[in-house]
Amino acid sequence: MWDYRTPGIPDELFERTEEVPITKEDIRAIAISKLRLREGHSAIDVGCGSGSITVELCLQTKGSVYAIDFDQKAIELTRKNLQKFGVKAEIILGMAQDVLPKLPQADAVIIGGTWGDTRQVIELAVGKLKKGGRIVIDTILIETMYQALASINELKLTEVDITQITISKARKVTTGTMMLARNPVMIISATKP
Repeated sequence: MWDYRTPGIPDELFERTEEVPITKEDIRAIAISKLRLREGHSAIDVGCGSGSITVELCLQTKGSVYAIDFDQKAIELTRKNLQKFGVKAEIILGMAQDVLPKLPQADAVIIGGTWGDTRQVIELAVGKLKKGGRIVIDTILIETMYQALASINELKLTEVDITQITISKARKVTTGTMMLARNPVMIISATKP
């Protein structure tokens, strides 16, 4: 289905619904690149939503991938997208705070949703990272960014990077082509020393 080594599968290739969010392809490509993945790595996707990141993690690592979401609709959509792309991950319905302690150590964790418990979710996620493992938090909320940075500093993570991304996509209109801006997204990444 996706015969390329690069992340950023076009959004239209994924099964989607209005009720379940998707991390857009451009943001997804950058977020995944910040994880610095290798074949055989293990990864955890917290707040998997549509499963677009979960699919990309599976394709990039060919290792063990875990997808967590508290929304049954997200779990079902993630399952459909994994099947569509012919990849496998362990999909877990539940709150990250309850699920993360039960998972094995991983090389990478990406957090797309904390449900208001940013500090606790990040602390638990970092606890699951192997030494040298990478964490990525993507958010559109300033409050989440603030909490994430505070947690990263308290946990003494290294190689901290903060990137704000503003994407505009072309759209045909009757008189030509215009650029439509999407919500800015902040991507925070760091390494566990």
